[in-house]
Amino acid sequence: MTSGRVTVYFAALLARTEDGWEASDTDLDNVETLADLADLAREAAVDEDTVLVYIEQEEAWFGLVRVDGEDDPRTYVSDAAAAARSSYGAMLTDELTDRDAEADLDRLVDLDGTEDGEPELGDDDDTDASGEAVPPGPLGDAELVADLGISARELRALGEDALSEIADALGCGEVLEAVR
Repeated sequence: MTSGRVTVYFAALLARTEDGWEASDTDLDNVETLADLADLAREAAVDEDTVLVYIEQEEAWFGLVRVDGEDDPRTYVSDAAAAARSSYGAMLTDELTDRDAEADLDRLVDLDGTEDGEPELGDDDDTDASGEAVPPGPLGDAELVADLGISARELRALGEDALSEIADALGCGEVLEAVR
């Protein structure tokens, strides 16, 4: 809960298998970095095949992370400025903008472990915790699912129901709805 508001996140894993795609919702409580997220995806992979991690903050932004075996993860965020204002979104945008999230955390956490000096960001503020500008709109590799049938243009056009549209394009919409 933040300032009397509840921030609602949803995360799902879509893992390709011999028989199609498997979908599962996932808990991100122990995920602090993109590397942690990639490890979570690799654990869900079958024979090091493709896994898509989908994260959304209700009505604000969504992010996709694609992990193919031991390759570096590929990332896309629908609205970087909005994502940078949330914990899971900042994890993605920090990587995409080459920012150092640990340096920001060190700046915000006093030696006694209490958070101090964190700026209050309004809904129209396009800065992250360090005060650096984060570009509004999409950020990252919009081609990360092009070979799966969703072009960069189609990905950028996705809205509130992006996960369902992605799952439908992959042919696993019904499987996803069973875990949602």
